[in-house]
Amino acid sequence: MLPLLYHHRNRGVTVLISEHADGEIIARIAMRFGYQTVRGSTSRGAARALLGVARVLADGGEMAITPDGPRGPARSYAPGVAIIAQRAKVPVVAAAASAKSSWRLKTWDKFLIPLPFTTVHVAYSEAVQIDADDAREATAEVERLKRAMDVAEQRAHA
Repeated sequence: MLPLLYHHRNRGVTVLISEHADGEIIARIAMRFGYQTVRGSTSRGAARALLGVARVLADGGEMAITPDGPRGPARSYAPGVAIIAQRAKVPVVAAAASAKSSWRLKTWDKFLIPLPFTTVHVAYSEAVQIDADDAREATAEVERLKRAMDVAEQRAHA
């Protein structure tokens, strides 16, 4: 996530960040990089976060959301991204980063920290539109979003 924060800094993007204690650290870092934040997750502040995200998207803003949530497991998709995209009628673009030389934290998500002066590759998937009539149908689209993330990761590592 750190390479993506740096790459998209000061572009008016809003980031959805958990209300947990580690989320406060991430929120402060994100704000220093020029991001706005919406706080909340599926386990804490979900309704408030959904309203905040909806407001940003209705105003034409861009959102950055990590799909696996604050508890993981890593590389799994919580259905929230698909439901938000369906309700707001906005596409989802998966983004991934890789670094030639990096540290990986011993956390559930294996947080990537590029070493100084290394080459970082950032890649994206094609836009995925969630054309569903309701939240239940949108949830069924999670596998499509996972495949988009796999594509972005393959492109970043290529």
